[in-house]
Amino acid sequence: MTHHTTVLVIGGGGTGVGTARDLTMRGVDVTLVERDGLAGGTTGRSHGLLHSGARYAESDPEGAAECIEENQILREISGECIGDSGGIFVQLAEDDPEYFDAKLAGCEEHGIPAEVIDGDEARERVPELSEDVVRAMVVPDGVIYPSRLVAANAASAEDHGAEIFTHAPVEGITVSDGAIAAVEVGGQLNATIEADYVVNATGAWAGECAAMAGVDVEMKPTKGVMVGVDYEGLEPVINRCRVPDDGDIIIPHASQVVLGTTSVGVDDPDEYEEEQWEIEKMFEECEKMMPALEGREVARTYWGVRPLYAPDESGRGSKDSGKGDERGISRGFFLLDHADDGVENFASVVGGKLTTYRMMAEAVADHVDEVLGVGGKSTTETEPLPGIDDPERLDTLVAAYSARQPADIDVVADRGEQTADD
Repeated sequence: MTHHTTVLVIGGGGTGVGTARDLTMRGVDVTLVERDGLAGGTTGRSHGLLHSGARYAESDPEGAAECIEENQILREISGECIGDSGGIFVQLAEDDPEYFDAKLAGCEEHGIPAEVIDGDEARERVPELSEDVVRAMVVPDGVIYPSRLVAANAASAEDHGAEIFTHAPVEGITVSDGAIAAVEVGGQLNATIEADYVVNATGAWAGECAAMAGVDVEMKPTKGVMVGVDYEGLEPVINRCRVPDDGDIIIPHASQVVLGTTSVGVDDPDEYEEEQWEIEKMFEECEKMMPALEGREVARTYWGVRPLYAPDESGRGSKDSGKGDERGISRGFFLLDHADDGVENFASVVGGKLTTYRMMAEAVADHVDEVLGVGGKSTTETEPLPGIDDPERLDTLVAAYSARQPADIDVVADRGEQTADD
């Protein structure tokens, strides 16, 4: 079977479905394929933080500004796809006060609301905090439920005419006369797709996908563990106010908290060791902020792989890398136009953060729009996603797209295999 489309998006994570939604809302014919269920890669295995930008305020002005802007947009368009928890950066007695001051100055400079409170007031607001907390900074962080967010984007894309295929792995790409002529897709679709333009939004797997078209995209993935612990009642995201390091964040869910994360280089994003020391490190570090975690049993663990672009990583040196393998304080995203590599109708998008998925998708859609001469304009900034006020409806969409993933499996109800119309 041959399937014709104007744009083929490969990859059903946040950026992929966001790109499909943006383009189809401009009237472009779009098909998206994903080898597993939606959000099955990095998106659904993230720690799910809705960044305020404070994490990057002292080191990356552009990244911080992008985060606070997208944070505010997602609060308007995403409803029950996010949790409005708030966030707090805590300075322990052993932490550098100058780093805290620099972060605060960065927040003030980039328009990120930040309130400084002393340790006593911090513990009044968040009783779980350690007695070693000297002071804290309250910021508008939040929690993203990636399964719901991706499913809602996919449903919106389909509402506007896109076709979304899960369990449809790309098995081969044919390049002819300097352009992709055909993409072979297996699995449940089992078809040859002919597209005017192809977007590689496969994240940590972008190198493997690009290689099928004879293009070199050098990735440098790192793994990170997340540890779920049964714990009810924690309200804000808790961040350690220090240079990013292992075990410096605690994400609140309804009945669990998620501890994260490590940063360890891996050769293959599909094959890597899930090591016990990583889990132990999360408790060791996070207990310093929240002593009530001591002695608690692990409810669940999962690992994610960051889609890091190797040329960007190698250019960082030691200036702002933090601790751990290739742990950067902030990373942007990269849109690679492979016309420069001899394949005119092909681009890859790599890097970035889940908080800025919509912005990245808009940039990709702008590029494709310009190449194809569509003359459209993004409207995703203002149009709400479908079902956002109804958690049951969202969880039905999650089931329809096989999008129930580890990052929010304790939040999203298991509704089995359904369709988006159920």
